[in-house]
Amino acid sequence: MESKNNWKAWLYLAPVLILMSVFTFYPILNTFVISFLKDYNYINGASKGFTFDNYIQILTPAMNKYGNSGTMFEAVTLIGLPNTMLLTFVTVPLSIIFALAIAIGLNSIKVFKKAFQTFFFMPYVTNAIAIGMVFAVIFDTQYGIFNFIFGTQGHPWIYPNPQTNQPVNYWSAFFAICFYIIWHSLPYKILIFLGGLQNIDAQYYDAAKIDGAGRLKTSLRVTVPLLSPQILYIMITSFIGAFKEYNSVIGLFGSTGGQFDQTTGPRSMKTIVFFIYEQIAANKVQYASAAAVVLFIIILIFTGIQFQVSKKRVYY
Repeated sequence: MESKNNWKAWLYLAPVLILMSVFTFYPILNTFVISFLKDYNYINGASKGFTFDNYIQILTPAMNKYGNSGTMFEAVTLIGLPNTMLLTFVTVPLSIIFALAIAIGLNSIKVFKKAFQTFFFMPYVTNAIAIGMVFAVIFDTQYGIFNFIFGTQGHPWIYPNPQTNQPVNYWSAFFAICFYIIWHSLPYKILIFLGGLQNIDAQYYDAAKIDGAGRLKTSLRVTVPLLSPQILYIMITSFIGAFKEYNSVIGLFGSTGGQFDQTTGPRSMKTIVFFIYEQIAANKVQYASAAAVVLFIIILIFTGIQFQVSKKRVYY
């Protein structure tokens, strides 16, 4: 009887397993294989055999030119990786903190609660590239509303000032893209946190009131620990999403990834995924695959660290 039920279970799982094999497992395995092929031709699948040269090119300062943007090493290790790491470790913690604070506030609202939830969720269903273009207008040097509100007219956030030719400071551009990423990532996090908050038994808050705990202390000692499973889920998915950041760069800075003053940081906001797409477009899939494998390993390491930390910090 048990054997029959096992076969039924596998039968029900078969469609999902087949789809995952075709669209998830095989592409990962194929990417790993291509990353070790020399001069791989994506059109006919031809190559010149096994090599470590693809990894050497992107991880060591080799002399091969990467278009007009320097070496592969510079594009990945000096530009793509620092940009990806900075965006990840700035936007993920801030977005989680802001989302949690907003969710707690929304959960305590009695009037127009559904209306506010809908309002905060709207950015999630809006096209990321379209939002990026809107933010590019908001941070426009001459006519942007951000400069108008804060009295910084003429300050270049995304593009150089066309009147003074003042270049874009890297950290100004970094602030603009972080502003966009955090704003765009809030809705999904708020939704998850709201779901978790509504499942917390009111008796915990009643006990906190009896003990004389204020709102801040109650949030830190009751709400956050009880939301730790949702926080872990949001943290893992947010880190994975941030490491794959691409749409925000295209939406704000276009296909060039931005052109910044090199004395203040990397000369563009290109990420590792940006580099991967560029190499695919240039039919250099072997370098794109090598960068994708490096990114996969980085994500795997950070995900493993989070799971280890969660064993002592997450309460179910």
